[in-house]
Amino acid sequence: MNLKDTLNLPDPEFTIPMRANLAQLEPEIQAKWAQMGVYEAIQESRKDAKQSFVLHDGPPYTNGPIHIGTALNKILKDFVVKSQTLMGKRAPYVPGYDSHGLPIELAVQAKLAEQKITPSVVELRAACRAHAEHFIEVQTKQFQRLGVFGMWDKPYVSMDFRYEAEIVRVFGRLVENGYVYRGLRPVLWSPTSQTALADTEIVYQNHTSKAIYVRFPLLEDVHELFAGLDDVFAVIWTTTPWTIPANLAVAFHPEFEYAVVRAGGAHYIVLEGLVEKTMAACGIAEYSIVKTFKGSEIERTRFKHPVYDRDSLAVLAGYVTTEDGTGVVHTAPGHGRDDFYTGKKYGLPILCPVNERGVLTEEAGEFAGVYYAKCDTVVVDRLRELGHLLHVEDYQHSYPHAERDGKPVIFRATEQWFVGIDLPFHLDPSKTLRSRMLEEVDRVKWFPESGHKRFRGMIEGRPDWCISRQRPWGVGIPVFYGAESGEPVLDAVAIEAVARLIEQKGSDAWYSAAPADILPSGYAHPQTGETEFRKEVDVFDVWFDSGSTWACVLEGNVEPRWKDKIPCDLYLEGSDQHRGWFNLSMIIGTALTGGAPYDQVLTHGFVSAPDGQKMSKRLGNVIDPVQVCETYGADVLRLWVASVDTTDDTACSDEILKAAGEHYRRIRNTLRFLLGNLYDYDGYDGEMLEIDQWVVAEADRVVVACLDAYEVYDFTKVFRRVHEFCDRELSAFYLDAIKDRMYCDGKEWPSRRSGQRACHEVLVRLTKLVAPILMHTAEETYARIPAMRRLASVHMDWLERPGVVESELDKRVRRMLELRESVATAIEEWKAKEGVKDTQDVSVVLHAPRADVAVLSSFGPDLAVFYRVAQVEVKESDLRVELTKSSFEKCERSRVRRADVETVSWNGSTVPLSARDRRALGIG
Repeated sequence: MNLKDTLNLPDPEFTIPMRANLAQLEPEIQAKWAQMGVYEAIQESRKDAKQSFVLHDGPPYTNGPIHIGTALNKILKDFVVKSQTLMGKRAPYVPGYDSHGLPIELAVQAKLAEQKITPSVVELRAACRAHAEHFIEVQTKQFQRLGVFGMWDKPYVSMDFRYEAEIVRVFGRLVENGYVYRGLRPVLWSPTSQTALADTEIVYQNHTSKAIYVRFPLLEDVHELFAGLDDVFAVIWTTTPWTIPANLAVAFHPEFEYAVVRAGGAHYIVLEGLVEKTMAACGIAEYSIVKTFKGSEIERTRFKHPVYDRDSLAVLAGYVTTEDGTGVVHTAPGHGRDDFYTGKKYGLPILCPVNERGVLTEEAGEFAGVYYAKCDTVVVDRLRELGHLLHVEDYQHSYPHAERDGKPVIFRATEQWFVGIDLPFHLDPSKTLRSRMLEEVDRVKWFPESGHKRFRGMIEGRPDWCISRQRPWGVGIPVFYGAESGEPVLDAVAIEAVARLIEQKGSDAWYSAAPADILPSGYAHPQTGETEFRKEVDVFDVWFDSGSTWACVLEGNVEPRWKDKIPCDLYLEGSDQHRGWFNLSMIIGTALTGGAPYDQVLTHGFVSAPDGQKMSKRLGNVIDPVQVCETYGADVLRLWVASVDTTDDTACSDEILKAAGEHYRRIRNTLRFLLGNLYDYDGYDGEMLEIDQWVVAEADRVVVACLDAYEVYDFTKVFRRVHEFCDRELSAFYLDAIKDRMYCDGKEWPSRRSGQRACHEVLVRLTKLVAPILMHTAEETYARIPAMRRLASVHMDWLERPGVVESELDKRVRRMLELRESVATAIEEWKAKEGVKDTQDVSVVLHAPRADVAVLSSFGPDLAVFYRVAQVEVKESDLRVELTKSSFEKCERSRVRRADVETVSWNGSTVPLSARDRRALGIG
């Protein structure tokens, strides 16, 4: 036997391995969870909980595998659910999938085109359904690989028959409450996809347009404002030459001052403040202002369209600005929201001479058959030919594009179905739906807080919601029209008949069944009495599907066992959903129940490459979350999510994940060391040493700080506090301070058992605390902790909030550690100068003020252990550190220098041993 064999070294077979091997370990743990039915067991263990917490899942789109952004979102949700469970609440999680809409349709059409297949609507819908089903299966496996718990055996899916039927019923409830109408309105239109788009489906990108200055000749000076002036023209500026054929008016601001500018033999009407800029742009050097007038004075003056033989009416509008252009705004009621409402105000027709493909129609006269984008040349050339083009230039600006195909969109007035935002609120007609929603925006709690102002602005300024789409893949809008009158049927009986059909046969049945097969026998149009009908061909905007999820899940209308509470506690999505899911759920929720379907909203930013670029396969900077799991492990990916400020955009790369791996190893090694000290521990009820009491109290402080952070979804704070505790209090101090005691004291000595109890209590707290984040590592550790009532899984256990009061011991240890930093700094400088390597070779005389002397003296001989030196002598004086080489002999067993080391005979040899080590070996 040698001296090392007499030490109480940790049993490597008992603790968790140093090498985590997460890529192999995690699937094994997940298989065990599946076998045990751990998610169901968690729900069962919380069935009688006093509190519940419901995070309602915003459904990811099922058009491909998950990406790093999807993974970040789902991991954050899992942090929320697991941390709420950790705090003893019942926190069910029903995952969802969004499966209708244009992206799936386009992907399927592309595949069919490769096979030279031209599908019917029914065949296309079947292919879309199969496509979505495939990726639901793919994404489910990928989310489970990330460690996300939930009702994966029964998620909610927007294309399930009962869900589709509930979407129809939501529409019926909106109709009943008076919010649905069909009307001619300007909508964002995709000429490539040939459908209306919502604001949520739009991204703004840099775009180069042709900006033109065009003159409109004065036709009738109804107010004699320009008496005595010849050749008077209103000058407009526009970046959409294709809308010139639809012009019906020129708009002036009623409060602005306008100038009549003489140049050559012509007179041009321009905003006074923009005269110089306009003349310079048009290359007019010689000019003079002959008169000014207020915009309100020109109302209903008639100008002539620069191409056609028709009027362009002078109208007044408050949206005219003093920034770009001329201060006179070209107005085409069929091609702009502001233009539309101005046109309605002045009784102008809603002229829209552009078809669904973006091609100008016969109403455009000589431009019929021209694709709208070609008007940059065709219309501009014609204006030049007629002498009304003053200037043309390239203009860089932010322009709306369809998010899915990246192509520019246009405003186009079409007949669509809308949810009216400014219609009377059904529960209090003195309010509008918008004003009621704004009250709800103020009630909801926003994380981060800046989301409140942003969302409020969006609700204040949003238009009516266009809910119809001109595509085949989606839930058909359940409206019949009188075969002769064309009048729509907005009747609860008819809508419910469609819902029952879809509930039994799915939304495909809407396309195959005849009206007579859907409606009750003998059904007649409530307004016209007709008995013959045709069906609406448009489908719901896919956001109508997702905006209705709360009604399907939280109200339990689709699956009763999903039912919980409404409003739910939390919606959690990317910050883009302020204009998407949060927005449209707010509309439907308030229109149906009187309030938002959520109490809190948490948003996160987007994931980019370290250089800020968007991730793309072309650039080779894509991070595949599934591959990360196979390389580093899901726990490392989850720790990365916890370590970054997700409220803002964040970067991810292989190097960043490696850094997360280092943080992971620090926490894992701490758990490993704590557990390693417990291989022979079966409990200890005796008095604990002061420093052991302190570390348990410190762990309690960490628990309180982290539970507080979990409550407000600050997972970065949880990571930071746990990592700091492992790094600073434990690794850099406590674990090093107790090594000698744990390894060299007698196994049953109270000093060792006290340390074991402290390690045990800290380990239990830490393991539970990190379980929502490092779920696999926590499970691996938890399964090995002795001397405790262990449940089948750490995720079924819970963590009580300890009472924390700062004691005199806490203050003494804190001051001792502050002075320890000063001593350590002095020792490092001294060691380099003296050529000393081991701090055990150092003796310290610490000069300190009287109060500090009292604190330091209270630790007795343990102070040398805490400061990792041979000896500490404390003297009252101004603070300074005096260092010398220790004259003490080094103990051969514990490798420390102490005054009581003596050379004795042991096991046939003479060895220097301290008094403690001699006693542990039974010598003397």
